[in-house]
Amino acid sequence: ENLELNERGWQLIQHDDHINLLGGGIRAADWITTVSPSYAAEILTRGEGLEEMLRSRRDQLTGILNGIDTSLWDPSSDPYLWAPYSAADLAGKAVNKRSLQAALGLAPGGVPLVGMVSRLAEQKGFDLVVEGFERMMALGIQFVALGEGDPRYAAFLRETEQRYPGRARALFQFSEEWAHRIEAGSDIFLMPSRFEPCGLNQLYSLRYGTAPVVRATGGLKDTVQECDPGSDCGNGFVFDDYTAEAMLLALGRAVRLWRHHPAAWRRLVERGMSEDHSWEVPARQYYALYERIAARGSSPHRSAPP
Repeated sequence: ENLELNERGWQLIQHDDHINLLGGGIRAADWITTVSPSYAAEILTRGEGLEEMLRSRRDQLTGILNGIDTSLWDPSSDPYLWAPYSAADLAGKAVNKRSLQAALGLAPGGVPLVGMVSRLAEQKGFDLVVEGFERMMALGIQFVALGEGDPRYAAFLRETEQRYPGRARALFQFSEEWAHRIEAGSDIFLMPSRFEPCGLNQLYSLRYGTAPVVRATGGLKDTVQECDPGSDCGNGFVFDDYTAEAMLLALGRAVRLWRHHPAAWRRLVERGMSEDHSWEVPARQYYALYERIAARGSSPHRSAPP
């Protein structure tokens, strides 16, 4: 009664004998958009209880990938970096790696540096990191993580710093400066997400010449393709199953390419850096969608405001 809704208004927002404003929005919208094509397909499957409602609107559902602010995320002009660089001149990336190692107390030298910038949460795949960490380090890598979140994962990362001095570091904060520095200084960026509607860090990584290793879910699936050194295709390394074993296999492929095929690795880096993940492409897609919606008139699903 306090909401002062008419009968149609109550019909829109009721779901399973509860008020669900998101459900009301789905019912009332002329069109529904989400942040990647794969996530648009995933939300039609069994999940948090709105899948049937979404399936009834599947013909008015579109997934459009997010873009990134390429003026803020630009290794050629990034004020947070120790040295600028570009796809045409990657010397500065090596400077950033050495500087990151020095700043964090990691041992200098030619080993692949794997970075993560993330909430410390199971959704982000940290349960896989915990399960597979010793085998990750057995690949001969260094590891750095930046983020806050679940105290269990923070405690685990503190323990790894003690077990692997000079090889593992964690920063328990959200820092724009260190996020940029880790993207620039890492060779490989790990995103083993359980689910990821779009994801932005893989796009930052591609722009910064840092090969992403991702699970094939949501926007990660849409933006990262498995590297095939023989045909010079792909921009990263992908695994399907949500298991530590699958993650380790993908990370192992990345480490072997980095270690044994430097020319192919450089081409991989250059391919990723040459991609356009600015907002220009999604902006055009949204504009075209809105033009189409405006031309067709109001949806029969939409009602007058209650």
